[in-house]
Amino acid sequence: MTTKVSEPARRRRHGEQLESAILAAGWEELIDAGYARLTMASIAARARTSEPVLYRRWANKDQLVLAALDRHRDAHPVAVPDTGTLRGDLLAGLTAVSEALAGFFAIAAGAAFSGLLADTGMSPAQIREQVMGDQLLPQRRPVYQRAHARGEIDLERVPPTVLAMPFDLVRHDLLMDLKPLAPERIRSIVDDLFLPLAGLGGPHGRS
Repeated sequence: MTTKVSEPARRRRHGEQLESAILAAGWEELIDAGYARLTMASIAARARTSEPVLYRRWANKDQLVLAALDRHRDAHPVAVPDTGTLRGDLLAGLTAVSEALAGFFAIAAGAAFSGLLADTGMSPAQIREQVMGDQLLPQRRPVYQRAHARGEIDLERVPPTVLAMPFDLVRHDLLMDLKPLAPERIRSIVDDLFLPLAGLGGPHGRS
């Protein structure tokens, strides 16, 4: 006598697992359909769940999209290079930021111009801050902490605005051009702007 063994029931997802699946689906829909065309229904279908499940967590699609942007950014941190010099670290680090975030900024900007700004009621500056996420205080960046420890820079003497400037300029260019910065632009930011302002020489005093 044989007994038919039924397939085990699919385990239901809960908590963080379910939320991760929904936010990943939101990001994929944002890429494939764009903000204007994606819906809570399309995200639910891609995540293989139901719309009420989504609405229990997010009141509308713009809240879900902002959460999806946050999750994708936080899940793909940019590596901090260690070349042994402040100039080398800045050149390598800004290049890595530029290449890693160009696609992300393009998707985020596309969402903003497709209706995210209007739907959330947020200002462009608020959307910008949301997309960039929490930023380290300039003097807390590893690139500067290591340079300070090596004696290349005195973080007590360089204004925070100067320390923030290279990263702010890269993000500005990414938002304006939606593509990675050219190598010569990154070199100019470091050699022509940051190093002289930080009192570290410039093109004739490069490490």
